[in-house]
Amino acid sequence: MAATNPAGVGAGRRWLMLAVICASAFLPMTAWFSATAIAPQLTQVWSLSPAQGAWITGAVQVGFAVGALASSIAGLLDIVSLRKVIGISALITAIANLCLLFAPSVSMLLLARFATGVALAGVYPPALKLVSTWFRRGRGVAMGALLAALTLGSAFPHLLSALAADVAWQDVIVATSLAALAGAILILCLGGEGPFLFAKSTFDPRHIRAVLQNRPLALANLGYLGHMWELYAMWGWMLAYIRAGSPSLGIDGPRSASLLAFLVVASGGIGSILGGLVADRIGRTATAAMMMTLSGLCALTIGLAFDGPLWLFIAIAVLWGMTVIGDSAQFSVMTTELSDPRYVGTALSLQLSVGIALTFVSIHLTSLVAEVFGWRWSFLVLAPGPLFGVSAMLALRRMLAATPMGQRLTT
Repeated sequence: MAATNPAGVGAGRRWLMLAVICASAFLPMTAWFSATAIAPQLTQVWSLSPAQGAWITGAVQVGFAVGALASSIAGLLDIVSLRKVIGISALITAIANLCLLFAPSVSMLLLARFATGVALAGVYPPALKLVSTWFRRGRGVAMGALLAALTLGSAFPHLLSALAADVAWQDVIVATSLAALAGAILILCLGGEGPFLFAKSTFDPRHIRAVLQNRPLALANLGYLGHMWELYAMWGWMLAYIRAGSPSLGIDGPRSASLLAFLVVASGGIGSILGGLVADRIGRTATAAMMMTLSGLCALTIGLAFDGPLWLFIAIAVLWGMTVIGDSAQFSVMTTELSDPRYVGTALSLQLSVGIALTFVSIHLTSLVAEVFGWRWSFLVLAPGPLFGVSAMLALRRMLAATPMGQRLTT
């Protein structure tokens, strides 16, 4: 990894740029779950079946996977300016999200969600790489801060829906589209790459093969797949889960359910930062294994509190919200540390594309289980993901390549 005058950039400048990148990622990410947060209204307006309702979130996942995979194959993030990629993608996100207002059919509605996912694939992965150019020491915390911003962006539509319960669903779409537009303007005007630049590259399909043949990176990716099996299905269905349990839990109305869903998902922001702090001290593999152990236990036990008491349900749900995302940044950091600097962007995009594609399966499986057996125990199908991820992290920790990540000063 090459450095360009790193001493010439003060700490204040680095943290200011981190704030700019985080804000620029947070604002477009509000469009990810914008339709999910208003799914009950969309279901009523379009008379959606449960399967079609699942596609409201699933179409974004598929679009993101396609966009990230295309970016990885083309090596886009190792060739083009990261600032421009994020800015243009955020602008397209705003337009695609706004198209929901004009969709003449369910098919076009889902196509708009797919396009939103494709566009967001140009926001999330390059933001991860861009942060890495500003931080070498303390990269875990910096990535944790970015993931906290992305988490809050994903949770924001639930808050908007709760605070504006009497406002038309169209206003939620307009608000999140304007947020994405603001993110585009912010990164294009104030964003830039830091001193720890990765080597520039040219398009070469052999980079994909090199990434796939990297054994330590493969273990990190397997851990990430276990993490992703759980994450987006939990995020995508938490509101429906809360609404299903509302009568027994004593939750009063849709507004309270949306507010609780926001609290659960947004708590991941705290988990992401805590995960970064811990990882920079005890190692990324140990932190990821610890987080997945806790989140897996939450997936197994939240059904026990489905009928109350409310305080226990909230405690398990919030702990789950913190731990289900608390390790996510560390998988990205592992990728930047284990990959050849020439194709870090390719490795990040490939990791995300496969991980997001897997979420499509877990989202639909959770919906299917809920439809057949009810919501109470539907999240049990997510528990194998963390178990698989923990196994991968323990295997990676035993490898020599994991040694630098077990130290505070990482590669």
